[in-house]
Amino acid sequence: MAEIIQKDGTWSFDGDAVRIVPGRDKGVALLRQTLGEVVVPLRALAGISYEPSRKAGRLRLRLRDGADPLLQVTGGRLPEASDPYRLTVESDRSGVAEYFVDEVRNALLLDQVDLGPVDTYLLPGPPVPIAVGAGDGTAAFDGDRVALDWNWTTEEAKRSGGPREFRIADLRTVEWSPSKGLENGWLRFTLTGAPPAPAPKYDPHTVELFGFKKDPLMALVAAAVAVRMPHPAAPQEGPADAVAAPAGLSPTAAPAEDHDALLRRLRELGDLHQAGILTAEEFAAAKQAVLQRF
Repeated sequence: MAEIIQKDGTWSFDGDAVRIVPGRDKGVALLRQTLGEVVVPLRALAGISYEPSRKAGRLRLRLRDGADPLLQVTGGRLPEASDPYRLTVESDRSGVAEYFVDEVRNALLLDQVDLGPVDTYLLPGPPVPIAVGAGDGTAAFDGDRVALDWNWTTEEAKRSGGPREFRIADLRTVEWSPSKGLENGWLRFTLTGAPPAPAPKYDPHTVELFGFKKDPLMALVAAAVAVRMPHPAAPQEGPADAVAAPAGLSPTAAPAEDHDALLRRLRELGDLHQAGILTAEEFAAAKQAVLQRF
């Protein structure tokens, strides 16, 4: 087993997965401390590198596109200090870091891991329930329902409507964007069939972020929700399949296509359950919902 222990955290590799434990040093970013231990299976990796420096080097994991819900919702906009796949390495431990890189790279080669993008999440995302207060409100998620509540900084037009609550089944998208310059960030939920959203300041389904320390934690809420929604790269189902059918296909073939789509959905749910993304209760409920559509 390869292992490197630093103030910034500890990484270990047993041949099957990289286990990441954030350090307890006060310099470790709040998001990494809150997220806690992350286990990255070998099949979710696209690469690893070590960037040496006279003061402190960097170990970096590169995950396959679409494998991690946190990276998916942040889209490369996560502050570097909050990146759980980066480890600061003291200069006198560079040899250990290089050995760690060699071990992971050799395993990727021996296992012939596909380094390309995936259409299903390979990491379970942040644990639930989760609740974060930042910006003009608090977002909470229990694995099924999202609840938004407001504070004294909320625009009156939004606060007057009171707290909001909706089920994940009613969501079309979830987005997180950090503050940048004079532009505020947001955690935005878009419900299915909803009209175009107003500015975050007035949107009752959006928490506006002001650029403070807890803002990145809202990305954890977004990731916990996103991992329980259809993957953005997953094959389209239902009506979209029918539109893509070859010309001349008889209308009676539509039910068979729906049947195949439902079978694919059952397989996806099974994969999510085996990966630990869905609990037994969530899997049973989702499976029952699909079976009722046959």
